[in-house]
Amino acid sequence: MDKTHKVIWTKRSLSNALAIKAYLIKKFSKKEVVKFKRLLRQFELTVSNFPTLYPESSAQKLLRRAVIHKNTTVYYIFDKNQVIVVAMKDNRQKKPSK
Repeated sequence: MDKTHKVIWTKRSLSNALAIKAYLIKKFSKKEVVKFKRLLRQFELTVSNFPTLYPESSAQKLLRRAVIHKNTTVYYIFDKNQVIVVAMKDNRQKKPSK
């Protein structure tokens, strides 16, 4: 582990994280929110040390997809010396109907 990389959260990824947190508060307990926060800290630590750990998307070469829990997926880009978290997805939530 030579050097850690800076992790930057976009507005979209922060918004996604807050939406997931609100969903957890509504549907589950505070205990689940604490686990979610711990999961995000662990992801940030891991990806800052090993930014190429997770696989690249076949559709978009720079985009990487990290399944950090069976219910949570994080999408990020590793660019030079920084990791940019683009979006997050909670796999439990249903897609909004049109």
